[in-house]
Amino acid sequence: MVSKSLKDIPLEEMILSAQQGDQTVQNYLLKTYQPFIAKCVSEVCKRYIDPKKDDEFSIGLSAFNEAILSYSPERGSSFLSFAKLVIKRKVIDYIRYVQKRPAAVSLDETYDAEQMENPTEILAVKEQYQLEQDSWYRKQEILDFKEKLKLYKMSLAELTEVSPKHRDARESAIRTARVLCEKPELKEYVIAKRKLPIKELVKNVDVSKKTLERNRKYILAIFIVLTEDYLYLKDYLKGVGQ
Repeated sequence: MVSKSLKDIPLEEMILSAQQGDQTVQNYLLKTYQPFIAKCVSEVCKRYIDPKKDDEFSIGLSAFNEAILSYSPERGSSFLSFAKLVIKRKVIDYIRYVQKRPAAVSLDETYDAEQMENPTEILAVKEQYQLEQDSWYRKQEILDFKEKLKLYKMSLAELTEVSPKHRDARESAIRTARVLCEKPELKEYVIAKRKLPIKELVKNVDVSKKTLERNRKYILAIFIVLTEDYLYLKDYLKGVGQ
């Protein structure tokens, strides 16, 4: 019941409550944003992070808690942007500390290497591991994308409904989104206002004002994908609208 009541409260309000000593809200944030924390940590470590096994995740969790208690809206950035920075800095500091210590030989790794002498078996294990990594990262990107859509007052379900039905219309919308990213003044406008600069955009694309307004949400969604560090989601846009 607690999570159902808290999930509708704006993040900034929950941060303030936690800073004022609300332990329930603080614990809720630490639990709910574990996928976000894992993603931030994995970006530093360049590998899959297991929250239950990797020490780096514990460092990230502690850093996220620190971010909750020290965040101020006056910094000029969103809480998640601030938290991401704190997490990455703490994890980098931890990695540097660990690298200064003598490396320990893993008996488990030696044992595994000896047990799997069959090259085919080794290849199969590596391929399975890569598939699991890809699946995990893709899921994290979608979760992050859903959070970004909320900033523009959109949802993934809504995006599915408003996406242009015809291929030509989709490609045209994607081209428009690319123009938004390529023009600094247009890009800054979208990020600041969370909406399309229709009047200026009409001057830069061969699309009518009516069409731009009709595909507004889809264009904004593609804009988010193009401006964020989404390796997997960007794959869907390769070669489209260029």
